[in-house]
Amino acid sequence: MRRALIALALLVFGLPALADGVDVGKPSSVRNLVPAGAVEKQAAQEYEQLKRQAATRRALGPDDHPQVKRLRAIAARMIPFVDRFNPRARQWQWEVNLIGSKQINAFCMPGGKIAFYTGILDTLKLTDDEAAMVMGHEIAHALREHARERMAKTQITQLGANLLGELVGGGRYAGAFQMGGNLLSLKFSRDDEAEADVVGLDLAARAGFDPRAGVSLWQKMAAANSKAPLEFLSTHPAGDHRIKEIEKHLPEVMPLYETAHKARRPE
Repeated sequence: MRRALIALALLVFGLPALADGVDVGKPSSVRNLVPAGAVEKQAAQEYEQLKRQAATRRALGPDDHPQVKRLRAIAARMIPFVDRFNPRARQWQWEVNLIGSKQINAFCMPGGKIAFYTGILDTLKLTDDEAAMVMGHEIAHALREHARERMAKTQITQLGANLLGELVGGGRYAGAFQMGGNLLSLKFSRDDEAEADVVGLDLAARAGFDPRAGVSLWQKMAAANSKAPLEFLSTHPAGDHRIKEIEKHLPEVMPLYETAHKARRPE
């Protein structure tokens, strides 16, 4: 009702429409069966281990590396908008690092731990807008707690259908959930991927990055994959359908981009 009244007032008085962005609803309640703090703690530990391994190989980008500065600048523009999709995320200890590797890959772990591999930047020759689309997508997975949801569903399957009613009803067996596995190896569903695309578009647009770069990004991915299979696409399936879905949501996010871009443009 409130939105309808606002829309009517805008129409009557000839004011410009407000850009609300995308609406993906509430995250799955299943994720609540796994403690968020435990997932984020495990993610932080795995991330530190990854950094140590990269440092040992002299593959961890130093703070003064141009690409590290570039990625951190992109993240700095997007992070102020994360609480729209996850209020807790404003308190996360965000990190952005670059790892020297030919892998075409990037990720954001629970708790805001971001890493890009040089391969995705160099091979695809990503513009700032395209790099923001990748980062926004990966941040979206963390904000929507897809890893936490995947872990909960896996545990439910392992515990069996007999316990499900008691787990969901009273939560008496919440302590039965064991943290395990590698968060980096989790594979998200197609629904998770589609949701991350949409949320990522919204975040990037609010930060003043052109969401139309989502189309060119996946076109580049498809072209590179035609020459040799990309590891990134083993967990992020691409295709014409994905591009069409992005294009479908562009009208929702372009006003956000135009507003942000205008605000950033010098007078």
